[in-house]
Amino acid sequence: MGHNHNHNHQVQGKNLLFSILLNVVITLAQVIGGIISGSLALLSDALHNFSDVLSLVFSYVAHKLSRKKASLDQTFGLKRAELIAAFVNASTLIIVAFILIYGAIERLIHPHEIESELVIWLALLGIVVNGFSVLLLKKDADKNLNMKSAYLHLLTDMLASVAVLVGGLLMLFYQIYWIDSVMTLLIAIYLIVVGIDLLKKATKMLMLFTPEEINLKELIKEVHKIKGVNKLHHIHVWHLNEEELHLEAHLDCSEDIKMSEFNIVLHQIEDLLLEKFGINHINIQPEFKKEDPKDYIVQD
Repeated sequence: MGHNHNHNHQVQGKNLLFSILLNVVITLAQVIGGIISGSLALLSDALHNFSDVLSLVFSYVAHKLSRKKASLDQTFGLKRAELIAAFVNASTLIIVAFILIYGAIERLIHPHEIESELVIWLALLGIVVNGFSVLLLKKDADKNLNMKSAYLHLLTDMLASVAVLVGGLLMLFYQIYWIDSVMTLLIAIYLIVVGIDLLKKATKMLMLFTPEEINLKELIKEVHKIKGVNKLHHIHVWHLNEEELHLEAHLDCSEDIKMSEFNIVLHQIEDLLLEKFGINHINIQPEFKKEDPKDYIVQD
């Protein structure tokens, strides 16, 4: 059995807390402004911002739980909490999108005049606040799916505010009030696209799929080049979380070697898998002419 620990970027949660506070402020402002102005796009943006507050809180709690130490009852700790948060947040993005679509279609059928100046000012506020939050989380989003889910909520909010601003300007200067509903529809479509992509990634990790970046056939080919290796089989490769990529397998040795000699082979395998494939947790069962299936993938 071998374990290589290679945790690069440690995500910090303090930026999430600040983003939560900013989004609480802007949500309240947009709800009040949307009611006063009659803007559906602004109320839609407020609804999305409110979902962001919930999502950010959920992401923050999951982040804290994922740092909990392993115990006898929780041998992996709670490291997969962030994957669950990413899954839930992606789902809420899609749900919110369909709520927006329903409201936009209803408003297209029954349009009414909107106080465009208030819409413009609150849209500008949304762009500034969400833009700042996006910058705060950008670095963590590149390394962590949970943070990326929170980041995408904020990014789509910023884009939504840009769309609301454009709509507000068109309403102010050209009295094109239906643009409010069209902008809402565009926001919703974008939410569905990014939400489905994030949902697929989170689902694959939760279901322990082989990571897309791992070419299993190439991995097997490289391991088989190591002296003393006969066949790697019963292979499983999966993400425990963003930072930990695991491999477990049976290794049929070419000779009946001592454990001290197997340790040398194991060390070579560990180095290869870490350097070439980024796998930092390795669990290998050594065998010699054991009577069992030798297929690469075996249903346990």
